[in-house]
Amino acid sequence: MSKKLSPKQLAKALEYNSVRPFSSLQEMLTIARDTNPDKEAFMYKEKGQQKSVTYREFKDQTIALGTAFNELGLSKSHIACIGENSYLWVLSYLTVVGSEGVFVPIDKLIEDEAILNLLRHSESEALIFGGERYAEIIRKNRDKLTGIKYFISMDIEEDTEEFVSLRRLVSRGFELVAAGDQSYESMKSDPNALKMLVYTSGTTGNPKGVMLSEHNLVSSVYYGLHVCTVHTKCLSVLPYHHTYEAVCGLLVGLYKNVTICINESLRTVLPNLQHYKPDYIYLVPAFVEVFYKRIWDTAEKTGKAKMLRILIKVSNALRKCGIDLRRKLFASVTKNFGGNLVKIVCGGAPLRSEVGDFFDSIGIALMNGYGISECSPLVSVNRDQISDPATVGFPLPCLEVKIDDPDEDGNGEIMVKGDVVMLGYYKMPEESAVALQDGWFRTGDFGHFSEIGQIVITGRKKNIIILANGKNVYPEELENSVMSIPYVKEVIVSEYTRSEDGEKQGLSAEVFLDKDKLAELGVEDAEKKIKEDVDALCESMPPYKKITRVVVRDTEFAKTTSNKIKRSYAK
Repeated sequence: MSKKLSPKQLAKALEYNSVRPFSSLQEMLTIARDTNPDKEAFMYKEKGQQKSVTYREFKDQTIALGTAFNELGLSKSHIACIGENSYLWVLSYLTVVGSEGVFVPIDKLIEDEAILNLLRHSESEALIFGGERYAEIIRKNRDKLTGIKYFISMDIEEDTEEFVSLRRLVSRGFELVAAGDQSYESMKSDPNALKMLVYTSGTTGNPKGVMLSEHNLVSSVYYGLHVCTVHTKCLSVLPYHHTYEAVCGLLVGLYKNVTICINESLRTVLPNLQHYKPDYIYLVPAFVEVFYKRIWDTAEKTGKAKMLRILIKVSNALRKCGIDLRRKLFASVTKNFGGNLVKIVCGGAPLRSEVGDFFDSIGIALMNGYGISECSPLVSVNRDQISDPATVGFPLPCLEVKIDDPDEDGNGEIMVKGDVVMLGYYKMPEESAVALQDGWFRTGDFGHFSEIGQIVITGRKKNIIILANGKNVYPEELENSVMSIPYVKEVIVSEYTRSEDGEKQGLSAEVFLDKDKLAELGVEDAEKKIKEDVDALCESMPPYKKITRVVVRDTEFAKTTSNKIKRSYAK
């Protein structure tokens, strides 16, 4: 429930949080350990058993593993990591970024040949992996990975002829440290040198290796905390090879002494919300949409939807009078998230305003932000006291953001300059020169600023539809509208032509529908129903934005590993 703030209130709401400075990731972990050494840094399940690691234990284990890596001659190497989210994945990550080496996270869902290509392109000298699939890839392709000296398994307890045991390396590291080896703790790396090499997935084109420095990562954490508050316990859900979770989730959480609860799979998200009872979580809009629709579906099925709508109206009216009863009024809803959840930090794609307003109404702040791997990844985020889900918030204090070549509506390409902007693309000087111009990074996203300085994303530059009359249409805007139809699961908006002459005809929505929801609603003719509902949505739109054709598909769209639809495959 957004409200109009006076200039004085706005200035107060935009004050920066106080954050203790730090210059390296090693120092960040040291501060975290010294601040609260016996607090649980991680909670996770292993072989059905609940386990936990304190901040003191975690710091000690990174020193041990780093010392063992040094003994293997990997102190300055590129070290890749692939596998499901796990405690050992995090331990490997923090160990490598605290050394003079380079960490290379690999997307666990890409095809076998793509994995081999990235390992070769990244010039990795060691591969840390978890899971039998990757062990088998190594066995079949070892002759193609001659640059890799060590294949390090998270799964085995002792070394084998094939693989080195990560657990054994940790034990060996403790022995070396006990004997006086301080080689890892004494490391000092160049803050502006390559520290993490992240490959983009993208919806089109080949992956590019985004080069991030330690200064980039430190800046993202430090300045991110200036504008965003975290709490005491989070459920860590998103893939660790994505910078969103790896930096905003893990690094930020560690610096603030958060207890990070590691989720095992998509199937365990709701059970783990109940089990760990976190107070905040990082998600992408697709996840939030699922939660939102599931809440309303449950309310409809149990006959409680009308009462829920009434309670929201009553609660919002009371809040205007300074009375906040949300935690009590909506306890039956929020208990499904464990009962303690107060904040969802969301990013990665546009978010429908009605979804943000709903979560705010039931007492869970939905803070929408904007990030991109090339910016380590955080660019902007909404604030606790002034959050508008239709925007992606205010830029970090270390950044300059401008709108390049705006059109008549103020929309243009978003450009970013500052401490979080990448060094460039690995071994791709031409692509780097196009993306980085005089220190400004071209995001490829179009948008504008709100009246009070929040960034509003309208769509991707490569997706813009330019009509014959010169008008620009951002398909993401129309897709968000169509997604408000409760039985629509996926949609792509594009321009269509008449096949006989190729003349441009209008805008088309290709949709994948929820058959169960249609059956629940008693819809017999899905194509007729969706066309009627899309027509109703378009009634208030300008003529050039109206969708004039709807195509119903039988299968889901092909997607990237970050669950974004591959538009090139939308037919």
